[in-house]
Amino acid sequence: MPTIVPVVLCGGSGTRLWPRSRSAKPKPFIPLLGEQTLYQATLQRCSDRRRFARPLVVIGEKHLEFAKPQVADIAPDAQFVVEPMGRNTAPAIALAALALDKDDIMLVCPSDHHIIDRQAFEAAAEAAAELASRDWLVAFGIEATAPETGYGYIRRGEALGGGHHVHSFVEKPDLETALGFLAEGGYAWNGGIFAFRAGHFLSELARHRPAMAKAATAAFESRAAGSEDFRPDAELFAAITPESVDYAIMENTDRAAMVDVSMGWSDIGNWDALLQQRKTPGDDNVVVGPGEIIGAQGAMIDSDGPHVTLIGADNIVVVVDGEDILVTSRNAVQRVGEASRCKNQ
Repeated sequence: MPTIVPVVLCGGSGTRLWPRSRSAKPKPFIPLLGEQTLYQATLQRCSDRRRFARPLVVIGEKHLEFAKPQVADIAPDAQFVVEPMGRNTAPAIALAALALDKDDIMLVCPSDHHIIDRQAFEAAAEAAAELASRDWLVAFGIEATAPETGYGYIRRGEALGGGHHVHSFVEKPDLETALGFLAEGGYAWNGGIFAFRAGHFLSELARHRPAMAKAATAAFESRAAGSEDFRPDAELFAAITPESVDYAIMENTDRAAMVDVSMGWSDIGNWDALLQQRKTPGDDNVVVGPGEIIGAQGAMIDSDGPHVTLIGADNIVVVVDGEDILVTSRNAVQRVGEASRCKNQ
C-alpha cells in the first residue's frame, strides 16, 4: 500500500459557532464533543502508523500556540507548515505537497470535522490512496443521509476500480434540489477530504492555476532557514489569489475520482449540527453546563457560567461564554456568523 501522509488543514475562524468558537481560538482547538478537540480527534484517526505516516499540519501563525501542545500525546512527530496568512485550501495544499516527496500520497483532512466510524474512514483512506497512486485526484463522497443545503454535492460517474469517476461537482443546492438529489440517488456530500499523489497535485495545479503554482513554489523555496517548521516567505505567499481546491483543481481536472463512504460524518458547521451530534437516544434536548429545559423540545443550552433555564421554547439554542450570550432558533443558526461581535473576537 502506498505511504499515506495525513495533511491536516487548520484554517477558518468558525464564527458560526460563536461565542464558543472565536477567530482567536476557533473550533478545531476547543473540546466540543468529549474531552478531545476536533483537531486532536483528526490526528487520532490517523495515528495508526501501519497505515499512516507522520502527519503534516498546515496552520496559521496565530493558532500555532494551540496546535503544537495538542499534538503532544497523539502525534509528537508531527511536522508543521506555517502559513503567513490564509489563502484558502488550494495554496495550503500546494505548500504541503511541496514539503513532501513527489510520490507520497496526501490525505487532506480538515481539522474540524467529526467522524464516528474510524474503521470506515480508514478503509476509505486506503481505497482513495490506491486511486491516488494511479494519479487520480480523489474526493471522499460521503453518504447523503438528509437533504442538506449547507453542503456541496458530488454526482457519481461510471465505476472505476476502487471508486467512481466524478461526473460533476455541484454547488450548495436549495432544499427542493437537495430533495431531488436524494430521490434520484447517485449523489454524495463533498466533505472536503481528498487524496492526491503530491507530485501529481502540483502538476495539475501548474496546469490549471500556473500563477498560483509558481507563487507557492517560490514562497516555499524561499522559506525561512533554521526553523523546525516549514515557513514560506510571507511576501511571496501574499501574492497568491485565495482559492479553494474545489474551484482551482477538482472542478477543472479530467482526473477527478471519488470513493464512497458512510462514516457518521459531520462538519459541525453550526450549533444545530453540534446539537445533532450531542443529543442522546430518547432525549431531544441537550444541556451542557448549568441549565435546565422545561416543556420544550429540540433545544440546547451550553453555558460556561450562569445557570440557564429555558421554558416552553422549542428548537432554541442558548450559549453563554463569559460575558457573551447567544440566543438563536435552530432555523437561524447559519446566520450566527453575521453577528458583529463575531468579527471582532
